[in-house]
Amino acid sequence: MEVTNVTEYEAIAKQKLPKMAFDYYASGAEDQWTLQENRNAFSRILFRPRILIDVSKIDMATTVLGFKISMPIMIAPTAFQKMAHPEGEYATARAASAAGTIMTLSSWATSSVEEVASTGPGIRFFQLYVYKDRNVVAQLVRRAERAGFKAIALTVDTPRLGRREADIKNRFNLPPYLTLKNFEGLNLGSMDKADDSGLASYVAGQIDRTLSWQDVKWLQAITKLPILVKGVLTAEDTRIAVQSGAAGIIVSNHGARQLDYVPATISALEEVVKAAQGRIPVFLDGGVRRGTDVFKALALGASGIFIGRPVVYALAAEGETGVRKVLQMLRDEFELPMALSGCRSLKEITRDHIATDWDAPRVQPRALPRL
Repeated sequence: MEVTNVTEYEAIAKQKLPKMAFDYYASGAEDQWTLQENRNAFSRILFRPRILIDVSKIDMATTVLGFKISMPIMIAPTAFQKMAHPEGEYATARAASAAGTIMTLSSWATSSVEEVASTGPGIRFFQLYVYKDRNVVAQLVRRAERAGFKAIALTVDTPRLGRREADIKNRFNLPPYLTLKNFEGLNLGSMDKADDSGLASYVAGQIDRTLSWQDVKWLQAITKLPILVKGVLTAEDTRIAVQSGAAGIIVSNHGARQLDYVPATISALEEVVKAAQGRIPVFLDGGVRRGTDVFKALALGASGIFIGRPVVYALAAEGETGVRKVLQMLRDEFELPMALSGCRSLKEITRDHIATDWDAPRVQPRALPRL
């Protein structure tokens, strides 16, 4: 079967992967309301296209933290990619590099920062979980810096792991042939068998629940890399992030895997953008499956978007080729609404190009009197 859109990779991944692996990637927290809403919310945003504009040339290039990329579509951190395909993060890194975009490597990758760096040139960010042992964290940040990673994406929504019932039912654990490669030499690379989810037990044992805004300052003191705060959903936290010297914000609900019944990221985006007041860039992570989704996020003020699950599904289906295809399909799909909305560059995409269900009613022009 020819794959014609990103969503079709999910069914292929489901066929190919062991149930425990697929469920780990696919599931959300508790009732999975937010998981559905991350997609559904996009469908309630409509276009207001402008016509008769010369769209013979369209430029999708942009810069993120000063790095030039080919399009505002980047790869989000997803854990355990070798569970999807033997080449795992290597394949993802090569695909991102070939597409001229940014890959974010998860702390819980099944390939180390050094191994991913060895795949060749590319702009890469490193997603960071803060462990109780701060020496481990400092060491990891230094290794990412040495390996040429350009920014830290600090995950701030996981003092505890969300209740993912599929993982509890499956007694989720990493396959025995895989480890958390970044922690291998620190005796933190493997998960113990548990009565529920092995990952939930690992997080309870290792991840620091005392993490606070002070730690953003601590992180700035140990690295020169810019810090993106990943997991912001409110104006209040946006203002604190700006005051704390964050280089940017990633609006994320952790793929709907942490707290259920938080809004879809596309629904929370505008509140965060308004609170940031243009002082730092705001990115969207969660629910993007179409080029139209990318356009809608940019119209609401995002500087770019990150995709997570589509990468893992494509990896499971076709390895590096699949990830390349996902990036190319989204690029092609994004170019179309740009052209059909009359936008020749990203800066021409405005809030007026979309209508949302929270907009104030537009003033209707008065009907002309009949003669």
